[in-house]
This record gives sequence, structure tokens and C-alpha cells, in this order.
Amino acid sequence: MEKTLFMIKPDATARGLIGELIAAVEREGFVLERLELQRFTREKAEAFYDVHRDKPFFGSLVEYITSGPVVPMVLAGEGVIAAVRELMGATDPAEAASGTIRRKYGESIERNACHGSDSPASAAREIAVVFGES
Repeated sequence: MEKTLFMIKPDATARGLIGELIAAVEREGFVLERLELQRFTREKAEAFYDVHRDKPFFGSLVEYITSGPVVPMVLAGEGVIAAVRELMGATDPAEAASGTIRRKYGESIERNACHGSDSPASAAREIAVVFGES
């Protein structure tokens, strides 16, 4: 069974959307294998966003993701990575399809309510970083 990381970001936790976003993924029938409320350290944030280290927005991503609590979770199911990405919608809420999480709850490209892994390799790496597994 495929696994992915789905994470509720600080903007959504600050607006009291944790329950709504968990319900959204549960309605899709994914198996919720792990869930925690966390606050990323700078070190964890830099490791999480390492793929963007050389991009001009890296510092902003790190500052944002460490600004408040996040709720990362491991979801499992057939085709879960693609299904979660479809449920989330485009990174930019203004470009996300109607009914998607980011269209409904996103405020900007950075403050877009949630994160989801984009491939099996990313999922494995992100789950390891977020939950401290080697």
C-alpha cells in the first residue's frame, strides 16, 4: 500500500481548521497511520525543505513553517499520493480547482493550508524527516 505525508500548515492550524482538514482526508477513505501535533525546529524545517535550499524562497519557507504548529500525518492507500494531491489542489489557491482544500482554505502560494508529498521518494524522505525515522 502506498504512503504519503499530508501536513496541515501553520496558517490552517492558526485558523482552527485541523478538524476540517482531517475530516476531508478521512472522507476520501485513506488509512490514517500516524498523526502528531508538532512545532518544527529550524533544523527540521531546513531538512524538510532541503530540495528548495538553492531557491530564493527557501528562507521564507523555513520562517513560515516554524511560525506555528503543524499537523503532519501519514496516509496510506492505493494511489494515495496522486489522490491527496488532487484533493489539495494547485499550490496557488487562486489556480486551484473549486472544492479543493487550497481553493477553500489557502491564502497564498506559501500560506496554502496544507502540504502533500509529490512522489514515493519524497514521501519516504519527508516522513523520515518529520517523524524522526532513519
